[in-house]
Amino acid sequence: MPHDPELPVVIVGGGPAGIFSGLLLARAGVKVTVLEKHEDFFRDFRGDTVHPATLDMFHQLGWLDELLALEHSKVETLGMRIAGRERKLADFRHLPVPAPFIAMMPQWDLLDFLSRKASQYPGFELRMGTEAVAAHADAAGRIAAVETAGGETLPARLVIAADGRRSIMRDQAELPLKTIGAPMDVLWFRLDLPEEIGAESFGALEAGRFLVLINRRTYLQCAFVIPKGAGDAIRAEGIAAFRDRIRGLVPALDPEIEKLTDMNAVKLLSVSLDRLIRWHRPGLLAIGDAAHAMSPIGGVGINVAVQDAVVAANVLAEPLARGEDPDPLLVRVQQLRARSVHYTQMLQKLMQDRF
Repeated sequence: MPHDPELPVVIVGGGPAGIFSGLLLARAGVKVTVLEKHEDFFRDFRGDTVHPATLDMFHQLGWLDELLALEHSKVETLGMRIAGRERKLADFRHLPVPAPFIAMMPQWDLLDFLSRKASQYPGFELRMGTEAVAAHADAAGRIAAVETAGGETLPARLVIAADGRRSIMRDQAELPLKTIGAPMDVLWFRLDLPEEIGAESFGALEAGRFLVLINRRTYLQCAFVIPKGAGDAIRAEGIAAFRDRIRGLVPALDPEIEKLTDMNAVKLLSVSLDRLIRWHRPGLLAIGDAAHAMSPIGGVGINVAVQDAVVAANVLAEPLARGEDPDPLLVRVQQLRARSVHYTQMLQKLMQDRF
């Protein structure tokens, strides 16, 4: 027998893919241990765009009203300011779903919500501040344990690598990676919300400059697109030069831009676009960013991660609950998800190359 049904599924990474898959497996009666290397979920400028289809999943679970009781802002329309002219790109208000809008919700609040739901199931364990540093194979080459930074070795019935775009578990499992490439990075910063800015989120594109504005009710979360690798040079130029770069894109923002006084308030997101050729090997399955790093274009990150988690649980939960060997099923998760992931990445590459 290549696995022990009494051992837990060990999920490495407490992001949306890891927590949601752990929740769904525990809900089916599977013993799960989630390892998250940080002491809390708080990270600034993490993806927090929850799409209508993902909100519908929460509706199907009966949790939508509770989720929307958390602090969030609604994006019902998307627009673009191109060379000074306003254009509407999308209107979600007529979608035939329970929540016809994008919910902009801090990811740490979403993860706290999911971990509280998961903790209701006796088989779920979340270990914060526990970093996984190695995956160990047995004599047959099957991944059978995870080693933590504290020197503990955790035997695992199955390891799910959900530890992000720089996944240690993915590297340890020697899964083949295809790099698609990204010609851009993103500088994130916040601005106070002027009264002239409406409720919609939108972008501004002019003369090779591209700025995305996400209305967070009390402030604007801003993303300025820059050429790949240009972050250090822009930072070295200083805050005055950075203000010059973004001034005039949205005239109503110019007074708020003048309040930027320190480049430390501007955070660099290094954009990656890649995917595993094979998401699995005996004893291990990669999902979320560990299987396919997405560009920030479209705000798809949380949503693709949740879709991976749902498919993984649909394929694995019942067989695991019956004590069956999960290894023959791992390929099915990739088969069900690969086309959607490839299509999304193809669109992202097309858009980012155009930008």
